[in-house]
Amino acid sequence: MKKIAFYGKGGIGKSTTASNVSAALSLLGKKVCQIGCDPKNDSTRLLLGHICKETVLDKVRTSDMDAIRAEDIVHTGYNGITCVEAGGPEPGVGCAGRGIIVALQLLDKLKAVPPVDLTLYDVLGDVVCGGFAMPIREGYANEIYIISSGELMSLYAANNIAKGIRRFASRGNVRLAGLIGNSRNTPGERELLTAFAKKLNTRLVAFVPRDRIVNLAENRRQTVLQYAPDSEQAAVYQKLAETIWNNTELSVPTPMEFEELENLVTLYGTKM
Repeated sequence: MKKIAFYGKGGIGKSTTASNVSAALSLLGKKVCQIGCDPKNDSTRLLLGHICKETVLDKVRTSDMDAIRAEDIVHTGYNGITCVEAGGPEPGVGCAGRGIIVALQLLDKLKAVPPVDLTLYDVLGDVVCGGFAMPIREGYANEIYIISSGELMSLYAANNIAKGIRRFASRGNVRLAGLIGNSRNTPGERELLTAFAKKLNTRLVAFVPRDRIVNLAENRRQTVLQYAPDSEQAAVYQKLAETIWNNTELSVPTPMEFEELENLVTLYGTKM
């Protein structure tokens, strides 16, 4: 079984990319499980057709732990994809990172996830606390993809995530599997992301163009693979899914110093 995780700056498009990749893999005949590790519990919205109504932490808050069953927290989405949302605490209360730890441990205890070919963890933001680093630290995922645009703060977050991967790579088999560019149409974006990936000792495995069809699909609570299966954008996600499934080019990242990152952005970001 392949165990992968998507990391990146909040709002960069991890959940949209993850859901479209999961959908594409399922259409290739793979059994897929997507686990959302974000208190907004919106990772699987496009696969379920709605916001997940019962997250793991929702069930933990309202039920006796011994009474929770796998079917209470594991849901079936588009084309048979297994969907789980870790959930989180009420806004302003508790620690979302701790919530991920509780959720993943409960899934293990219940053996809740059925046998699949690939599990995809969709993880919030930067590796800044133990909870959000848990999929890496505890070996839940060993192939890590970083999603980034060509914007400085997105690259800054990506570089910090690479630092976290390097730290955990020294203790286990977690590796950086590649950079996924999610375009914001910034100047020199593709070239910048290609150069940035090389600096991190990895490669740009895909460059996802900015296309209105993604928004149209999301407004209908669908992936692009469902909404417009014959579109060019669907083909981009299909190719990315195939790349992820066949990828064996894993590496220990070599993060940059912030000043070097700034200089890289200045170099490519001013090209017209």
